[in-house]
Amino acid sequence: FFFLCVHRLVPLVLSLRACRLLSVQCRKMSEDAKRAAGYKAVDDHVTSGMVVGLGTGSTAYFAVERVGQKLRTGELKDIICIPTSERTKKQAEDLEIPLCTLNEKSKLDVAIDGADAVDPQFALIKGGGGALLREKMVEVVSDKFICIVDETKLCPGLGPSFPLPVEIVPFCHEHTMRTIAALPEVAGCTARLRTGDCSNNKPDGDQPAVTDNGNYIVDLIFEQPIADVPKAAHAIKNIVGVVEHGIFSGMTHQVIVASKDGSCRVAGAGGEKAWWA
Repeated sequence: FFFLCVHRLVPLVLSLRACRLLSVQCRKMSEDAKRAAGYKAVDDHVTSGMVVGLGTGSTAYFAVERVGQKLRTGELKDIICIPTSERTKKQAEDLEIPLCTLNEKSKLDVAIDGADAVDPQFALIKGGGGALLREKMVEVVSDKFICIVDETKLCPGLGPSFPLPVEIVPFCHEHTMRTIAALPEVAGCTARLRTGDCSNNKPDGDQPAVTDNGNYIVDLIFEQPIADVPKAAHAIKNIVGVVEHGIFSGMTHQVIVASKDGSCRVAGAGGEKAWWA
């Protein structure tokens, strides 16, 4: 009986080990792709003397890392950066990257940040990490906004692939949620209050997630693509109680897309047309 059990368990154990190994390899490939996009953005678009916006998230992390590396080696000099979240600020400080805020510099040469979804018109959904307000404030005043993603973020239309975050004031937040969900421009969506950790859109706590600005986030979940992205953006922003939404439309200068093998393709200015249309 003992040997029979062992005979049956061995393949199961080996199978579990293989699954864990595959999972580790997939994570590494994903990280390699994000690193490739982040490094390329800095190498291609950041030069000495610039004011640079530093994005927030798992892909933007590598752009910040690259800025720190090039400052340390002397390849970059006399730059100053504006972080878009407390997390990015902490990473930049640890790398001894000179920082300021929009209070000191209202115009940036370039901003580099990731996205949660990119459509063929280069409209984005951002805010999965909860930093959409500061990201938009920084990126809208940049001469160039460079979006860095891996190929899994490309989509034919915004909505179904990733929920749309909307930052709202805490006061009467349930009322604001209902008002957003009732808009004809986002018909069919389900509004869900983000709870737990603000830096992801997974319900992982009982209390509302709070942004760096002290606000709440509502995630709009779609089964069908948003019919008219600019109209939806305008309608949401016009609601009293809404601080900002995660639609970034008409802002993207270039999209750097990294594949699992670490190679990159460029869409937009100086690159290709959107090949995922």
